[in-house]
Amino acid sequence: MSNILETIMLICFGLSWPINMIKAYKARTAKATSLPFILLIITGYIGGTAAKLINHQFNYVLVVYFINLAIVLLNLAVYFRNVALDKKRTGDVSEAEKN
Repeated sequence: MSNILETIMLICFGLSWPINMIKAYKARTAKATSLPFILLIITGYIGGTAAKLINHQFNYVLVVYFINLAIVLLNLAVYFRNVALDKKRTGDVSEAEKN
């Protein structure tokens, strides 16, 4: 029963990430996105995945962790794309990029 409840929780969290990613991709800006938040979520999914692996719980719940982690990593990629678009729009170039 605990695996089923954990899967329900992961699915509910997991459904929000594609929606967030599409919204961020269309917005073309990182201004309303929190990098520490995304990294915290990634850390949580890695922790949950590691717990399943350490306890040798190779079941469908582990698959859901991997799927969610992959989607949040895609969100991270969209974040960095949007940061680059923001910099390009504002002409903000770091000293390293100038040289």
